[in-house]
Amino acid sequence: MVDLKSQYLKMKEEIDKAVLDVIDSTAYINGPEVKNFQTSLEKYLDVKHVIPCANGTDALQVAMMGLGLQPGDEVITTTFTFVATVEVIALLKLTPVLVDVDADTFNINLEALRKAITPKTKAIVPVHLFGQCVQMKEIMDLAKEYNLYVIEDACQAIGADYIYPDGTRKKAGTIGHVGCTSFFPSKNLGCYGDGGAIFTNDDALAAKMRAVVNHGMVVRYYHDFVGVNSRLDSIQAAILRVKLQYLDEYAKARNKAALYYNEAFKNHPNLITPEIASYTTHVFHQYTLITKGIDRNKLQELLASKDIPAMIYYPVAMHMQKAYNDPRYKEGDFPVAEMLCKSVISLPMHTELDEEQLKYITDNVINFVNELLK
Repeated sequence: MVDLKSQYLKMKEEIDKAVLDVIDSTAYINGPEVKNFQTSLEKYLDVKHVIPCANGTDALQVAMMGLGLQPGDEVITTTFTFVATVEVIALLKLTPVLVDVDADTFNINLEALRKAITPKTKAIVPVHLFGQCVQMKEIMDLAKEYNLYVIEDACQAIGADYIYPDGTRKKAGTIGHVGCTSFFPSKNLGCYGDGGAIFTNDDALAAKMRAVVNHGMVVRYYHDFVGVNSRLDSIQAAILRVKLQYLDEYAKARNKAALYYNEAFKNHPNLITPEIASYTTHVFHQYTLITKGIDRNKLQELLASKDIPAMIYYPVAMHMQKAYNDPRYKEGDFPVAEMLCKSVISLPMHTELDEEQLKYITDNVINFVNELLK
Protein backbone atom coordinates (compact mmCIF):
# COMPACT_ATOMS: atom_id res chain seq x y z
CA MET A 1 0.00 0.00 0.00
CA VAL A 2 2.92 2.36 0.73
CA ASP A 3 6.45 2.12 -0.71
CA LEU A 4 8.50 3.57 2.12
CA LYS A 5 11.76 2.00 0.94
CA SER A 6 11.79 3.74 -2.44
CA GLN A 7 10.80 7.02 -0.82
CA TYR A 8 13.68 6.71 1.64
CA LEU A 9 16.22 5.93 -1.07
CA LYS A 10 15.42 9.22 -2.83
CA MET A 11 16.53 11.20 0.22
CA LYS A 12 18.81 8.66 1.89
CA GLU A 13 21.73 11.04 2.24
CA GLU A 14 19.65 13.73 3.96
CA ILE A 15 17.88 11.27 6.26
CA ASP A 16 21.04 9.42 7.23
CA LYS A 17 22.86 12.65 8.06
CA ALA A 18 19.93 13.92 10.15
CA VAL A 19 19.78 10.68 12.15
CA LEU A 20 23.54 10.45 12.65
CA ASP A 21 23.68 14.09 13.78
CA VAL A 22 21.18 13.29 16.55
CA ILE A 23 23.13 10.19 17.59
CA ASP A 24 26.33 12.25 17.63
CA SER A 25 24.65 14.90 19.79
CA THR A 26 23.17 12.31 22.23
CA ALA A 27 20.21 14.69 22.70
CA TYR A 28 17.62 11.97 22.18
CA ILE A 29 14.66 13.39 24.13
CA ASN A 30 13.48 16.99 23.70
CA GLY A 31 16.72 17.81 21.91
CA PRO A 32 17.27 20.70 19.51
CA GLU A 33 15.90 18.72 16.57
CA VAL A 34 12.47 18.56 18.20
CA LYS A 35 12.40 22.34 18.51
CA ASN A 36 13.72 22.73 14.94
CA PHE A 37 10.98 20.51 13.54
CA GLN A 38 8.34 22.23 15.68
CA THR A 39 9.38 25.63 14.32
CA SER A 40 9.44 24.38 10.73
CA LEU A 41 5.97 22.85 11.05
CA GLU A 42 4.57 26.02 12.65
CA LYS A 43 5.83 27.99 9.66
CA TYR A 44 4.46 25.49 7.15
CA LEU A 45 1.02 25.38 8.77
CA ASP A 46 0.96 29.10 9.61
CA VAL A 47 -0.08 28.27 13.17
CA LYS A 48 1.27 29.81 16.38
CA HIS A 49 1.92 26.62 18.31
CA VAL A 50 2.88 23.05 17.43
CA ILE A 51 3.24 20.66 20.36
CA PRO A 52 5.03 17.49 19.28
CA CYS A 53 3.96 14.27 21.01
CA ALA A 54 4.37 10.50 20.80
CA ASN A 55 1.56 9.61 18.36
CA GLY A 56 -1.71 10.79 16.87
CA THR A 57 -3.85 9.02 19.47
CA ASP A 58 -2.02 10.85 22.25
CA ALA A 59 -2.51 14.09 20.33
CA LEU A 60 -6.29 13.64 20.51
CA GLN A 61 -6.15 12.68 24.19
CA VAL A 62 -3.93 15.60 25.17
CA ALA A 63 -6.19 18.00 23.27
CA MET A 64 -9.20 16.84 25.29
CA MET A 65 -7.22 16.97 28.55
CA GLY A 66 -5.96 20.44 27.70
CA LEU A 67 -9.50 21.69 27.08
CA GLY A 68 -10.55 20.41 30.50
CA LEU A 69 -13.31 18.09 29.30
CA GLN A 70 -14.86 16.19 32.21
CA PRO A 71 -16.33 12.68 32.58
CA GLY A 72 -19.85 12.63 31.18
CA ASP A 73 -19.30 15.48 28.76
CA GLU A 74 -20.59 14.59 25.30
CA VAL A 75 -18.21 14.70 22.36
CA ILE A 76 -19.67 14.36 18.85
CA THR A 77 -17.75 12.62 16.10
CA THR A 78 -18.29 10.33 13.14
CA THR A 79 -18.95 6.60 13.28
CA PHE A 80 -16.90 6.06 10.09
CA THR A 81 -13.35 6.61 11.30
CA PHE A 82 -10.29 4.90 12.74
CA VAL A 83 -10.85 3.74 16.31
CA ALA A 84 -8.47 6.28 17.90
CA THR A 85 -10.98 9.09 17.36
CA VAL A 86 -13.52 7.38 19.62
CA GLU A 87 -11.03 5.48 21.78
CA VAL A 88 -9.68 8.57 23.54
CA ILE A 89 -13.19 9.86 24.24
CA ALA A 90 -14.06 6.61 25.99
CA LEU A 91 -10.68 6.41 27.73
CA LEU A 92 -11.24 9.80 29.37
CA LYS A 93 -14.76 8.69 30.42
CA LEU A 94 -16.34 11.26 28.15
CA THR A 95 -19.46 10.24 26.24
CA PRO A 96 -18.95 9.59 22.52
CA VAL A 97 -21.91 10.70 20.41
CA LEU A 98 -21.73 9.23 16.91
CA VAL A 99 -23.20 10.61 13.69
CA ASP A 100 -23.36 9.50 10.07
CA VAL A 101 -21.25 10.70 7.14
CA ASP A 102 -21.79 11.90 3.57
CA ALA A 103 -21.40 9.23 0.90
CA ASP A 104 -19.53 11.51 -1.50
CA THR A 105 -16.81 12.83 0.83
CA PHE A 106 -16.86 10.18 3.61
CA ASN A 107 -16.83 13.09 6.08
CA ILE A 108 -19.23 14.03 8.87
CA ASN A 109 -22.80 14.94 7.86
CA LEU A 110 -23.61 18.46 9.02
CA GLU A 111 -27.36 17.93 9.40
CA ALA A 112 -26.77 14.86 11.55
CA LEU A 113 -24.19 16.78 13.56
CA ARG A 114 -26.60 19.59 14.39
CA LYS A 115 -29.31 17.12 15.44
CA ALA A 116 -26.86 15.39 17.81
CA ILE A 117 -26.15 18.49 19.92
CA THR A 118 -27.61 18.40 23.45
CA PRO A 119 -27.09 20.50 26.59
CA LYS A 120 -24.34 18.01 27.57
CA THR A 121 -22.37 18.50 24.35
CA LYS A 122 -19.00 20.11 24.95
CA ALA A 123 -16.95 19.36 21.83
CA ILE A 124 -17.01 18.27 18.19
CA VAL A 125 -14.27 16.14 16.62
CA PRO A 126 -14.51 16.45 12.82
CA VAL A 127 -12.33 13.90 11.02
CA HIS A 128 -10.68 14.98 7.76
CA LEU A 129 -10.93 11.46 6.42
CA PHE A 130 -8.69 10.03 3.70
CA GLY A 131 -7.08 13.42 2.99
CA GLN A 132 -9.72 16.11 2.42
CA CYS A 133 -11.18 18.65 4.80
CA VAL A 134 -14.56 18.72 6.47
CA GLN A 135 -16.80 21.79 5.96
CA MET A 136 -14.99 23.73 8.67
CA LYS A 137 -16.69 27.12 8.32
CA GLU A 138 -20.08 25.55 8.98
CA ILE A 139 -18.69 23.54 11.89
CA MET A 140 -17.04 26.57 13.47
CA ASP A 141 -20.27 28.56 13.06
CA LEU A 142 -22.16 25.73 14.76
CA ALA A 143 -19.58 25.56 17.55
CA LYS A 144 -19.88 29.30 18.16
CA GLU A 145 -23.68 29.07 18.22
CA TYR A 146 -23.63 26.37 20.90
CA ASN A 147 -20.39 27.37 22.68
CA LEU A 148 -18.55 24.15 21.80
CA TYR A 149 -14.89 23.26 21.33
CA VAL A 150 -13.70 21.93 17.97
CA ILE A 151 -10.86 19.38 17.91
CA GLU A 152 -9.79 18.62 14.35
CA ASP A 153 -8.65 15.08 13.68
CA ALA A 154 -6.26 15.83 10.83
CA CYS A 155 -4.29 12.60 11.18
CA GLN A 156 -4.96 11.74 7.53
CA ALA A 157 -4.96 15.22 6.03
CA ILE A 158 -1.80 17.12 6.92
CA GLY A 159 -1.04 19.57 4.12
CA ALA A 160 -4.63 19.77 2.84
CA ASP A 161 -6.15 23.25 2.46
CA TYR A 162 -9.61 24.25 3.58
CA ILE A 163 -10.94 26.91 1.19
CA TYR A 164 -13.29 29.56 2.60
CA PRO A 165 -16.09 31.04 0.45
CA ASP A 166 -13.97 34.16 -0.12
CA GLY A 167 -11.08 32.05 -1.43
CA THR A 168 -8.80 32.32 1.61
CA ARG A 169 -7.18 29.10 2.76
CA LYS A 170 -6.11 27.47 6.00
CA LYS A 171 -4.35 24.19 6.54
CA ALA A 172 -6.24 21.21 7.94
CA GLY A 173 -5.87 21.18 11.72
CA THR A 174 -5.37 24.94 12.14
CA ILE A 175 -9.00 26.10 12.09
CA GLY A 176 -10.56 24.56 15.20
CA HIS A 177 -9.56 25.30 18.78
CA VAL A 178 -7.10 22.40 18.52
CA GLY A 179 -5.84 20.25 15.65
CA CYS A 180 -4.19 16.84 15.88
CA THR A 181 -2.08 14.77 13.52
CA SER A 182 -0.18 11.50 13.35
CA PHE A 183 3.27 10.83 11.94
CA PHE A 184 2.79 7.06 11.67
CA PRO A 185 5.15 5.83 8.92
CA SER A 186 2.40 5.39 6.30
CA LYS A 187 1.01 8.91 6.76
CA ASN A 188 1.62 11.58 4.14
CA LEU A 189 4.20 13.05 6.54
CA GLY A 190 5.43 9.95 8.32
CA CYS A 191 8.44 9.24 10.51
CA TYR A 192 10.27 5.93 10.98
CA GLY A 193 8.48 5.01 14.17
CA ASP A 194 5.63 6.65 16.03
CA GLY A 195 4.98 10.35 16.34
CA GLY A 196 2.28 12.99 16.47
CA ALA A 197 1.58 16.66 17.05
CA ILE A 198 -1.05 19.07 18.31
CA PHE A 199 -1.72 22.53 16.81
CA THR A 200 -3.35 25.62 18.28
CA ASN A 201 -3.34 29.41 18.05
CA ASP A 202 -4.35 29.75 21.73
CA ASP A 203 -1.32 30.71 23.85
CA ALA A 204 -2.73 29.55 27.20
CA LEU A 205 -4.01 26.27 25.79
CA ALA A 206 -0.65 25.62 24.10
CA ALA A 207 1.19 26.17 27.37
CA LYS A 208 -1.09 23.73 29.18
CA MET A 209 -0.84 21.03 26.50
CA ARG A 210 2.93 21.44 26.34
CA ALA A 211 2.97 20.64 30.06
CA VAL A 212 0.47 17.78 29.78
CA VAL A 213 2.62 15.87 27.25
CA ASN A 214 5.52 16.02 29.73
CA HIS A 215 3.96 14.69 32.94
CA GLY A 216 2.12 17.94 33.60
CA MET A 217 5.34 19.82 34.28
CA VAL A 218 5.92 23.50 33.60
CA VAL A 219 9.03 23.62 35.81
CA ARG A 220 10.97 20.38 36.15
CA TYR A 221 9.64 18.22 39.02
CA TYR A 222 6.79 20.68 39.69
CA HIS A 223 3.57 19.16 38.35
CA ASP A 224 0.82 21.71 37.72
CA PHE A 225 -1.49 19.38 35.78
CA VAL A 226 -2.27 15.70 35.56
CA GLY A 227 -0.21 14.73 32.54
CA VAL A 228 1.09 11.89 30.42
CA ASN A 229 4.46 10.86 29.03
CA SER A 230 4.08 11.61 25.33
CA ARG A 231 7.14 13.03 23.64
CA LEU A 232 8.40 12.99 20.06
CA ASP A 233 11.97 11.70 20.17
CA SER A 234 14.75 13.64 18.49
CA ILE A 235 15.54 11.07 15.80
CA GLN A 236 11.93 11.05 14.59
CA ALA A 237 11.85 14.86 14.67
CA ALA A 238 15.02 15.01 12.55
CA ILE A 239 13.50 12.63 9.97
CA LEU A 240 10.27 14.63 9.89
CA ARG A 241 12.10 17.91 9.42
CA VAL A 242 13.73 16.49 6.28
CA LYS A 243 10.49 15.02 4.95
CA LEU A 244 8.46 18.17 5.65
CA GLN A 245 10.41 19.88 2.85
CA TYR A 246 8.86 17.38 0.41
CA LEU A 247 5.29 17.32 1.75
CA ASP A 248 3.76 19.46 -1.00
CA GLU A 249 5.67 17.44 -3.60
CA TYR A 250 4.25 14.27 -2.05
CA ALA A 251 0.72 15.67 -2.32
CA LYS A 252 1.24 16.41 -6.02
CA ALA A 253 2.44 12.86 -6.63
CA ARG A 254 -0.55 11.41 -4.81
CA ASN A 255 -2.95 13.63 -6.76
CA LYS A 256 -1.32 12.54 -10.02
CA ALA A 257 -1.88 8.90 -9.09
CA ALA A 258 -5.46 9.63 -8.02
CA LEU A 259 -6.14 11.33 -11.36
CA TYR A 260 -4.87 8.22 -13.19
CA TYR A 261 -7.18 6.03 -11.11
CA ASN A 262 -10.12 8.37 -11.72
CA GLU A 263 -9.61 8.35 -15.48
CA ALA A 264 -9.32 4.57 -15.54
CA PHE A 265 -12.50 3.98 -13.55
CA LYS A 266 -14.67 6.97 -14.52
CA ASN A 267 -16.95 5.13 -16.93
CA HIS A 268 -17.32 1.93 -14.93
CA PRO A 269 -20.82 1.67 -13.45
CA ASN A 270 -19.69 -0.57 -10.60
CA LEU A 271 -16.86 1.63 -9.34
CA ILE A 272 -17.54 5.04 -7.79
CA THR A 273 -14.43 7.22 -7.63
CA PRO A 274 -13.79 9.58 -4.69
CA GLU A 275 -15.15 13.11 -4.96
CA ILE A 276 -13.11 16.19 -4.11
CA ALA A 277 -15.34 18.80 -2.51
CA SER A 278 -15.19 22.39 -3.76
CA TYR A 279 -14.13 23.74 -0.35
CA THR A 280 -10.98 21.64 0.05
CA THR A 281 -7.88 20.31 -1.59
CA HIS A 282 -7.19 16.59 -1.29
CA VAL A 283 -3.88 15.03 -0.26
CA PHE A 284 -5.08 11.45 -0.87
CA HIS A 285 -3.86 9.68 2.21
CA GLN A 286 -6.07 6.91 0.84
CA TYR A 287 -7.62 6.38 -2.57
CA THR A 288 -10.95 4.75 -1.80
CA LEU A 289 -13.50 3.40 -4.25
CA ILE A 290 -17.12 2.52 -3.52
CA THR A 291 -18.03 -0.75 -5.21
CA LYS A 292 -21.56 -1.41 -6.48
CA GLY A 293 -23.14 -4.79 -7.24
CA ILE A 294 -20.02 -6.88 -6.70
CA ASP A 295 -18.44 -8.91 -3.89
CA ARG A 296 -15.95 -6.39 -2.52
CA ASN A 297 -14.16 -8.98 -0.36
CA LYS A 298 -13.75 -11.32 -3.32
CA LEU A 299 -12.27 -8.44 -5.32
CA GLN A 300 -9.74 -7.89 -2.55
CA GLU A 301 -8.79 -11.60 -2.66
CA LEU A 302 -8.42 -11.56 -6.43
CA LEU A 303 -6.18 -8.49 -6.33
CA ALA A 304 -4.02 -10.14 -3.67
CA SER A 305 -3.49 -13.06 -6.08
CA LYS A 306 -1.80 -10.56 -8.41
CA ASP A 307 0.31 -9.06 -5.59
CA ILE A 308 -1.85 -5.93 -5.48
CA PRO A 309 -2.56 -4.93 -1.90
CA ALA A 310 -6.02 -3.48 -1.32
CA MET A 311 -7.33 -2.54 2.11
CA ILE A 312 -10.75 -2.03 3.65
CA TYR A 313 -10.92 1.27 5.53
CA TYR A 314 -13.11 0.50 7.46
CA PRO A 315 -14.91 -2.87 7.63
CA VAL A 316 -16.90 -2.07 10.79
CA ALA A 317 -18.29 1.30 11.88
CA MET A 318 -17.68 2.46 15.43
CA HIS A 319 -21.28 1.92 16.60
CA MET A 320 -20.99 -1.75 15.57
CA GLN A 321 -17.68 -2.39 17.34
CA LYS A 322 -17.79 -4.72 20.36
CA ALA A 323 -15.70 -2.39 22.51
CA TYR A 324 -18.06 0.54 21.87
CA ASN A 325 -21.38 -1.29 22.00
CA ASP A 326 -23.96 1.22 23.21
CA PRO A 327 -27.71 0.72 23.71
CA ARG A 328 -28.29 4.13 22.10
CA TYR A 329 -27.22 2.73 18.72
CA LYS A 330 -28.15 -0.30 16.64
CA GLU A 331 -27.54 -1.62 13.16
CA GLY A 332 -29.38 0.55 10.64
CA ASP A 333 -29.00 3.81 12.58
CA PHE A 334 -26.19 5.07 10.33
CA PRO A 335 -27.10 3.86 6.83
CA VAL A 336 -24.37 5.69 4.89
CA ALA A 337 -21.53 4.54 7.15
CA GLU A 338 -22.87 0.99 7.14
CA MET A 339 -23.12 1.02 3.34
CA LEU A 340 -19.54 2.26 3.08
CA CYS A 341 -18.24 -0.42 5.43
CA LYS A 342 -19.71 -3.05 3.12
CA SER A 343 -18.56 -1.51 -0.16
CA VAL A 344 -15.35 0.54 0.11
CA ILE A 345 -11.95 -0.65 -1.03
CA SER A 346 -8.70 1.33 -0.98
CA LEU A 347 -6.00 0.87 -3.61
CA PRO A 348 -2.25 1.46 -3.26
CA MET A 349 -1.58 5.17 -2.81
CA HIS A 350 1.86 6.62 -2.24
CA THR A 351 4.46 8.94 -3.68
CA GLU A 352 6.38 6.33 -5.69
CA LEU A 353 3.60 4.99 -7.92
CA ASP A 354 4.59 5.12 -11.59
CA GLU A 355 2.47 4.73 -14.71
CA GLU A 356 3.44 1.09 -15.22
CA GLN A 357 2.32 0.20 -11.70
CA LEU A 358 -0.87 2.22 -12.01
CA LYS A 359 -1.77 0.54 -15.30
CA TYR A 360 -1.14 -2.89 -13.80
CA ILE A 361 -3.38 -2.07 -10.83
CA THR A 362 -6.23 -0.48 -12.80
CA ASP A 363 -6.24 -3.14 -15.53
CA ASN A 364 -6.51 -5.87 -12.93
CA VAL A 365 -9.22 -4.07 -10.95
CA ILE A 366 -11.35 -3.64 -14.08
CA ASN A 367 -10.74 -7.20 -15.28
CA PHE A 368 -11.63 -8.69 -11.90
CA VAL A 369 -14.72 -6.52 -11.48
CA ASN A 370 -15.94 -7.55 -14.92
CA GLU A 371 -15.20 -11.18 -14.03
CA LEU A 372 -17.25 -10.87 -10.83
CA LEU A 373 -20.18 -9.49 -12.83
CA LYS A 374 -20.36 -12.53 -15.13
